[in-house]
Amino acid sequence: MGMIGGGKDAFIGAIHRHAANLDSTIELVCGALSINPEVAQDSAQSLFLPADRTYLTYQEMLEKEAALPAEKRIDFVTIVTPNFAHFAPAMLALEKGFHVVIEKPIAFTLDEAKQLKQKVEETGLLLLLTHTYSGYPMVKQARQMVQAGEFGKVRKIWVEYPQGWLSQLTEREGNAQAAWRTDPKRSGKSGCMGDIGTHAAHLAEYISGLKITDLCAHLSIMVEGRALDDDGNVLLKFEDGATGVLMASQVAAGEENALKIRIYGEKGGIEWAQQEPNTLLVKWQDKPTQIYRAGTGYKDNLSSFALHNSRTPGGHPEGYLEAFGNLYRNFALTLAARIDGTTPSPEALDYPSVNEGIRGMAFIDNVVKSHQSTEKWTAFEV
Repeated sequence: MGMIGGGKDAFIGAIHRHAANLDSTIELVCGALSINPEVAQDSAQSLFLPADRTYLTYQEMLEKEAALPAEKRIDFVTIVTPNFAHFAPAMLALEKGFHVVIEKPIAFTLDEAKQLKQKVEETGLLLLLTHTYSGYPMVKQARQMVQAGEFGKVRKIWVEYPQGWLSQLTEREGNAQAAWRTDPKRSGKSGCMGDIGTHAAHLAEYISGLKITDLCAHLSIMVEGRALDDDGNVLLKFEDGATGVLMASQVAAGEENALKIRIYGEKGGIEWAQQEPNTLLVKWQDKPTQIYRAGTGYKDNLSSFALHNSRTPGGHPEGYLEAFGNLYRNFALTLAARIDGTTPSPEALDYPSVNEGIRGMAFIDNVVKSHQSTEKWTAFEV
């Protein structure tokens, strides 16, 4: 693996490296880790990268790696730059024949996302989009149960993602993460809804198996002086008649990462919370609520997808890093199968790709369009 971005003090770059290292299947061998040459070199040294594979630009990295013999060059590149700098390196990597892992959102605009999809289809290369929360074992379990029809036809989806870290104007106080995430030139046309609302929307579609067809959105800037939304609410319509509510806020003071989803069908439903990730509540109309737990001995009750993505015995919490690692492992298993000429398992193929990237960018566009509209209800256009 080669990495673009993610140098010293970059939060998400370190997360990606930890995740890629969890299963000892991926080795970081080169990087263009910062646009600042000194930071790029210092970061590479701290990660023990060789000097001849420490690059100062992503263009240099991709050009020189592509020129190496097949057995020496990287297999794929991970892109962990801010949103505005996703598209160009991803497109060049695909053009040079490298598979791609990319931090969400996939691009800066929907048009860029569509161009990437076209390039992925042209090249036949793999692309992983790191929608982290789909990597949790109990999320996999919920998806299998809902899509197997255990609860009957889906009627209602509630998903919420409250955070409190932007309750003050921290972008003016030296917080680098806040500075770029609240800057339209670097983050895009939406702040909170683009950053975490997209995670909530993806989780709703992933578990339910239903796509959003229409939405009605309202966005707010609660902190005076901020350039992008920091709070929002969206009413949703899904395929097959289901309805939903999505709330995302980064000014819910005191909250951490309280992502939570509830899905209800004709017979019952599920409830899962990211801050208690090993637990899945399964609720029934005609019998007591069941508690499903990851890593337990009752394997006959858990799907192969949940078991495949579980790592530790019961009672040992599997959290954000493990979920991230599951995405990398599934991607690595799929890539290794391609290299070896074998067929990857359905469990290995279960990771977000370019199609989810396009849905995410379309969600942002449609939410902003609805918010600005006087008619409010907006067809979900892709």
